[in-house]
Amino acid sequence: MPDTEKDLPPLPEENSEKSRSLRPGHARTTSLGLSGSSGSTYYLTRIQRYSTYALSIFTGLHLANTSLIPLITRTVPASESYLLLAREIYQTPMTEPLFVALPVVAHVASGIALRLVRRSQNLKRYGGATPAVFPQKSATGFSTSSGDSGSRSAWPQVTWISLSGYGFAVFLGAHVFMNRLLPLHVEGDSANISLAYVAHGFATHPITSYAAYAGLLVLGCGHMVWGWAKWIGLAQMAGWKADIKTVGTTRHRDEDVRRRKRRRRIWLGINGTALVATVLWAAGGLGVVARGGKMHGWVGKVYDELYAAIGI
Repeated sequence: MPDTEKDLPPLPEENSEKSRSLRPGHARTTSLGLSGSSGSTYYLTRIQRYSTYALSIFTGLHLANTSLIPLITRTVPASESYLLLAREIYQTPMTEPLFVALPVVAHVASGIALRLVRRSQNLKRYGGATPAVFPQKSATGFSTSSGDSGSRSAWPQVTWISLSGYGFAVFLGAHVFMNRLLPLHVEGDSANISLAYVAHGFATHPITSYAAYAGLLVLGCGHMVWGWAKWIGLAQMAGWKADIKTVGTTRHRDEDVRRRKRRRRIWLGINGTALVATVLWAAGGLGVVARGGKMHGWVGKVYDELYAAIGI
């Protein structure tokens, strides 16, 4: 997979401004001690990256409580106490906004902002009246070789990591709405929301529930695994096809074959990790929690009212 999201080289005027800022008497530092010479892409990239640290911790806790523990206990009621215990960590009035909501918003917003900034840089570099020199795209919006026919646009090319992230954001938003916002709107709080609420939804609305959670798990695990692979530098070296930028550079066919095999091994390793994460989460979430059955009594009526509030 080519690295199509790396920063563009600085413009000539940016270079001159940066050189002036490095001269004696022109060096300036913000009150936080950060150099003023770095551009917006530098900070947006780091916001996008560092926000994943808090999200990864939350995801690990959530995976344990919604999949691993149910997979061990084999029942929903026996797993509820562990979920309630974890809520004291990441669902308090202070920790939820700081360690869950804020990192999610920062990650998505910085990703969108990066695309806008890079488009602005392309327009500034190439000019709006010369589309022939823009990076070339295929009809699907992904990168093509220079010899292929396709449209050209100032927008940066979309990678599978970005595309899965946008899809994951939609499913994640629906998940947050059903489990946090809807109970707050209808009941005034989410004290009654538990694994039994999820199991009740699968029992009463199986098609919608399975489709929603399948999309959430597949896109979520794929995006997170490939995203971390990108941060540690593996995604840039992965690919099923040969990297056209390196083919023939060694003048040895055996070396080209070795590089191609290495790219494929990395590609298979990343996708294999994403598959294992998806299956592991589904084993407890869909294999145990989804089969927990319908709730009865007043709790079941509360759950029915919540689902009825959105017309399902």
